[in-house]
Amino acid sequence: QVQLRESGGGSVQAGGSLRLSCAASGYNSRSYCMGWFRQAPGKEREGVAAINPGGVRSYYDDSVKGRFTISQDNAKNTLYLQMNSLKPEDTAMYYCAADLLRGSCIGDYWNRKYVYNYWGQGTQVTVSS
Repeated sequence: QVQLRESGGGSVQAGGSLRLSCAASGYNSRSYCMGWFRQAPGKEREGVAAINPGGVRSYYDDSVKGRFTISQDNAKNTLYLQMNSLKPEDTAMYYCAADLLRGSCIGDYWNRKYVYNYWGQGTQVTVSS
């Protein structure tokens, strides 16, 4: 049974850092495209970052480039999102997602929700000014 479990969310002040984790079970996460999405109240869920199998290539939304880093620990079957220089507009529920239908992220579609067929329950990130 495939499961994704996020952790690491919390409340921080602007300029602070958090590291989100997504523990995957039931499959080998290093073999598939993995992504992070977020959803703020009243807004659509949006793609934040994604990583290809083996970490060969990663993708980022323009709003987080240079501040967030997506990575994997293959031994632990865990996906991470290191978030630095956090801003109030980063406040959202953050979700981990997996595309188990394809072997790699689809370059122009990595941030489309319908590409991913497994989702975690989310972890809340709140950034105060």
